[in-house]
Amino acid sequence: MAHIDPFAMERYQSLYWHLVEYDLSESGVLPMTIRDLLGPLADAEAFVQSPLGYPLSEGSHETRSSIAQWYADATPENVTVVNGGSEANLLTMWSLLEPGDRLAFMLPNYLQGRGLGPVFGKAVDTFKLKLRGERWALDLEDLDRAVGPKTKIVMICNPNNPTGGVLTEGEMEAVIAVAARAGAWIVADEIYRGAEVDTDATTPTFWSRYDKVVVTSGLSKAFGMPGLRIGWAVAPVEIIERIWERHDYTTLTPNVLSDRLAAFAMHPDVREGILERTRSIIRANLPHLEEWLTRHPSFTYVRPVSGAIAYAKYDLPIGSTALVDRIRREQSLLLVPGDMFGLKKGLRFGFGYDIEHTMKGLARIDDTLAAVAAGS
Repeated sequence: MAHIDPFAMERYQSLYWHLVEYDLSESGVLPMTIRDLLGPLADAEAFVQSPLGYPLSEGSHETRSSIAQWYADATPENVTVVNGGSEANLLTMWSLLEPGDRLAFMLPNYLQGRGLGPVFGKAVDTFKLKLRGERWALDLEDLDRAVGPKTKIVMICNPNNPTGGVLTEGEMEAVIAVAARAGAWIVADEIYRGAEVDTDATTPTFWSRYDKVVVTSGLSKAFGMPGLRIGWAVAPVEIIERIWERHDYTTLTPNVLSDRLAAFAMHPDVREGILERTRSIIRANLPHLEEWLTRHPSFTYVRPVSGAIAYAKYDLPIGSTALVDRIRREQSLLLVPGDMFGLKKGLRFGFGYDIEHTMKGLARIDDTLAAVAAGS
């Protein structure tokens, strides 16, 4: 059996998020309730009468149709529904990678792909986003070096986790060009798409820009419904069929109630109302975090373009995992260290929940940061 490395970030959050007073490791917005989603006039009795039988393993036609409408020229046959964006990523990699294949993987990133690349394929080559001025920019030379004749997948996260950065049109075209040169697939994790900070224009998708694209996403981040565990893949029909076959070996089907709620949530009119809610939360909360960051000269911060997450580099004499551990022990507050995204001295702050609670938590860590800066 192939060795698989522990997924450090998920292990860390699983161990501690429910044991701290302040959890700033969350990367979405305040979750919606079922009442928020369905509205005050919803027929609650009809909902509680829902049969708890098996749903279609690929998701209902209604759900897949609603999702497909978010992607130009997609049809329900281009969509399969799974249990969360993480399962969508896993099943996609399993469907595409074979022994001997290489994965080109963007850093920083949610490191699921880097962990799974050597399990389903041979090895992982990385390319980076780098902080340049006021944005996180794709290193084009790094990208070019990472993609070779044995590359089967170029995997990106756009909008990016943890930085909230978004690729420019030129950078998207560069990703397509190197993938086409190698005959590789692009797997685009777009789960933060729809949570834009300064515009109501939704981040462009990689779907339909190239004939070998798989987009993965779900309802957990931009949609504020992580508990539904609804994710999806959008892909050419033959790849959807491969993913579906492998889904038979994992969770088999989505949750029947989650499937029903997802069909409603992804209806275009409802979808846009949900994203409006998300953006309003982000825009109300972010200035409070930014004001706190400006009072800490050890941090270097670039405003996120999308997502309820902000990443700040720091100049302190301590590694990021050690710093997060110390803050957790001393202040009962959980953050995510840059180490767990393929970076070094930096922290990811989640700011999409109750901002007053968030700021009370941040006030707690001032003493720890001061002590670290003083060398104690």
